[in-house]
Amino acid sequence: MRDDLLYLITDRHACGADRLVVRVRQALEGGVRLVQLRERDLSDAELLRLAQPMRKICGEFEARLIVNRRLSVALAAGADGLHVGADQIPLLGDLRAIAQRPILIGVSTHSVAEAEAAERAGADFVTLGPVYETPSKAGMGEPLGPTEVGRGVKACRIPVFGLGGVSVDRLDEMKRAGIGRISVIRAVLAAADPAQAAADLLARLRS
Repeated sequence: MRDDLLYLITDRHACGADRLVVRVRQALEGGVRLVQLRERDLSDAELLRLAQPMRKICGEFEARLIVNRRLSVALAAGADGLHVGADQIPLLGDLRAIAQRPILIGVSTHSVAEAEAAERAGADFVTLGPVYETPSKAGMGEPLGPTEVGRGVKACRIPVFGLGGVSVDRLDEMKRAGIGRISVIRAVLAAADPAQAAADLLARLRS
C-alpha cells in the first residue's frame, strides 16, 4: 500500500448530495489520494451511479477509490478496494476470493485488539477510533483518545488511520501520540474550501 496519510470518507449529508462529487474533486486537488465512498443509506444501484463518476475523478488524480461494505458495487465500478466493519474480519479471505482480482481491504476498528485482529486476517489497512467525540461516530462508545490510538499504530505493521473528531488543530497532539495517518469526513467535505482544508491537513501531517 502506498504511503497515504489522509483517507477521505464521503458523507453527502455533510456537504449536500448535489455537491459531493465536486467536493471530492476539490479534496483531490488539495492532495487527497485515498477516498472511501460510504453513503450507506443508498441502494446498490444508487451507490453504483455515484461510484462511476467518483471512480473517474479519482483516476484523473491517480487516487484510489474504496467502496464501503458492498463488494458487488466496488467490482462493478472498477474501484480499488473495499472497506468493511470489524464484524467482517473473519470473512476477509472469502471477500478476496469472491473478488477474483487484487483489491485493497480496509477495516473499521474500535480497539487495539480489533486492529490487530484485522491485520492478522489480512487487512491492508485499518481505521481506529473514535479518537475524539464526533457526530459521525455516535454510538461507538467513549472516544479512545490519541494515546490509545497511538498504541494501535505501534501495535500494527499495516497503516492505521486515526478516525473521529480529527481537525487540523488537534494534529499536533495526535502526532505526539504517534498517529501519522488520519481519516476525516467533515474536516474536508464541510470546509469552506475543501482543497485548502485537505492541503492544510497534509502539510501539518508532513511537518
